[in-house]
Amino acid sequence: MTPLTEHGRDASLLADIAKVFLDHLNRIYESFTPITMSLPEISGIEPDFCFYIENCRAVVGKKRINWESDPPPDLAIEIDVTSYTDVNDFLPYRVPEVWILKSNRLLIYRLQEESYVLTESSYFPNVREIVQQCLQMANEQTTSEVIRWLKNFLREQ
Repeated sequence: MTPLTEHGRDASLLADIAKVFLDHLNRIYESFTPITMSLPEISGIEPDFCFYIENCRAVVGKKRINWESDPPPDLAIEIDVTSYTDVNDFLPYRVPEVWILKSNRLLIYRLQEESYVLTESSYFPNVREIVQQCLQMANEQTTSEVIRWLKNFLREQ
């Protein structure tokens, strides 16, 4: 099935928001899309975007990620427009933070021991509120205008 325009726009916007925050916080990172995560005997998943933040040096220059030996991405982003995404699909990969955008609402899950807990982002303060504002703005403005607004907003903080 071909993804809807809404799916692609929202995935790109969320990834851009994460990049703006990371740059604002002067953090280094690697990001990937698309990326298929698969382990033997476990069906694979393909998040819309992944970020390596804490573990970015471990994947610099890699052509392939070995899901059995390389670290997982620190953040996975999934846009849920027409299908149902279960955060527990990420458990075998031990992704520390998962964002799922569902019905224009950002759900942020963090891995705590053996389960995901709905909470705030460990990387970006107030990101849920800012994402909501950016999504609202993106209904009337281009995504580039929204990202410019975000950069200015963060600069003024």
